[in-house]
Amino acid sequence: MQVKLSNTKCQFEKNMFKNKSSNNTNNICGKKIYELRINYTPKLSQRKFAELVQLLGVDLDKNAIQRIESGQRFVTDIEIVAFSKVFNVDFDSLLSD
Repeated sequence: MQVKLSNTKCQFEKNMFKNKSSNNTNNICGKKIYELRINYTPKLSQRKFAELVQLLGVDLDKNAIQRIESGQRFVTDIEIVAFSKVFNVDFDSLLSD
């Protein structure tokens, strides 16, 4: 049996899922993370935020935080829980689009 790949491939690409948020980023929490971080008292740099997350056992650096905030990086559920603990907010609030 021979399968016609060109039609199958086109149909597959047309029906493929896109893992992007409504604003075409790789996460829906990056903007909210950024807002929480810049409004945090005392002032919280990306580096200091990464250090606080590391204290909770999640290995992120300043560059990962920058990519999350800009929407270039996916975010895991473990990271979202850590972020909510640092900012003392419900993790659901980080997921509202």
